Formats: sequence, C-alpha cells, structure tokens
Amino acid sequence: MFANKLVAVMNEKIEPGVIMNALAHMCIGFGSEIGKEPLCLSNYIDADGGSHPNISEMPFMILKANSNKIRALRAAVLEARIKFVDFTDSMTIGTYVEQLERTKLIKEANLIYYGIVLFGDWDKVSELTRKFSLWK
Repeated sequence: MFANKLVAVMNEKIEPGVIMNALAHMCIGFGSEIGKEPLCLSNYIDADGGSHPNISEMPFMILKANSNKIRALRAAVLEARIKFVDFTDSMTIGTYVEQLERTKLIKEANLIYYGIVLFGDWDKVSELTRKFSLWK
C-alpha cells in the first residue's frame, strides 16, 4: 500500500472536453509541485525497448461531485492541510492574463468549481473523499 493517495474530484455537470482540460491543467501544476519521487513515477519499458516515462505507480481515483460539494471538500482539505490544486470557471475563456484578472474579481463563494486534485495521507484523503462516486 502507498503512504499517500492521489484523488481528483471533478464537476459532473461540466461537458467532457472542458472537464478533461481542467483535469490536465491541475495535473500539470500539481505534478510540478509534488515531484517525481512522491508521485512514484516510473519509466515503463515495453517489449521493443520503447520508453513510456513518468507514469505513476499509485492509483489515481477520479470521482465526481457538483461545484458546491467540491467547494466544501476544498474547505475541509484546507483545514486538514492536505496538498491540493483546484480549477474554477474563471480559469477558462480568453488568455491566461484575462483569466487571472477575472478570478480576482470573483469572490470564492461565487466561483464554480470544475475540480480539485488532492495528494496526501492515504487515510485522511480516503476519509474526505469516501462520500463521492467514481466518475463513469
């Protein structure tokens, strides 16, 4: 068993292309923050000697919820001091500069959460995410 758990909780009401984009953005940022060793990244070698680098050995659960449940999870994660990254509606449309400025104008209670990715103690993350269903 792994000491840490990696989980994403994604907004089930957002269209597939948009939600995959949000997940990709969160994973890029999160991976650079956490690093190769804690994420247990390995280089898989196929029978032809081809390399498939930086694939995590640990499971990565993708769960679903609505924006308000993701907001509540984010608050609980902050309180528990678990590492996370989230993605909101203000982070779409336009350039990243426009997205940064738009986010500054929206109070947290008015953000629509597209998702959150958590990484931390297996038991703590499990406890916080057990009420969510698997993404199908």
